[in-house]
Amino acid sequence: MRQSMSGVYVVIAELPEAMDIQVGRRRKDHFEMGFYGYVGSALSGLGKRLARHLGNRKRLHWHIDYLLNVATIRAVVYAETGQKKECLIARALSVKLASKSNFGCSDCNCPSHLFFSRDLENLSEAVLDSFKLLGLSSSKIADYADFTIRRRQ
Repeated sequence: MRQSMSGVYVVIAELPEAMDIQVGRRRKDHFEMGFYGYVGSALSGLGKRLARHLGNRKRLHWHIDYLLNVATIRAVVYAETGQKKECLIARALSVKLASKSNFGCSDCNCPSHLFFSRDLENLSEAVLDSFKLLGLSSSKIADYADFTIRRRQ
């Protein structure tokens, strides 16, 4: 993967137990045990964005950072595109999955960019179907040792 590539992605993470998580300075949300899919995009630097999400040491900035601080990333699905398709993926997922209101969507009018399922296979299938529905050729990262993006030290 080229660091400068543009694209969309869904980070799939597992929360091993239900818990309340402080998201930013103002809100504390309850998260059920299960699997979460976070929809994002990077229109110039997809590799860097994914490396940041996959890294352990980062400043908590975006909503997803707070969840990933306690959850385990299980997979990342991404596609190269120069078009902003993040909200279209979120809309497709909202038909099939429950969502966390006002999560990860402060820069758009979507109700949410975070989706939930108790079943990993159900979530993964919904994500892959949403990419296919939009004509995106998706790739999946499941083994992070193979994800070779140079990180700044």
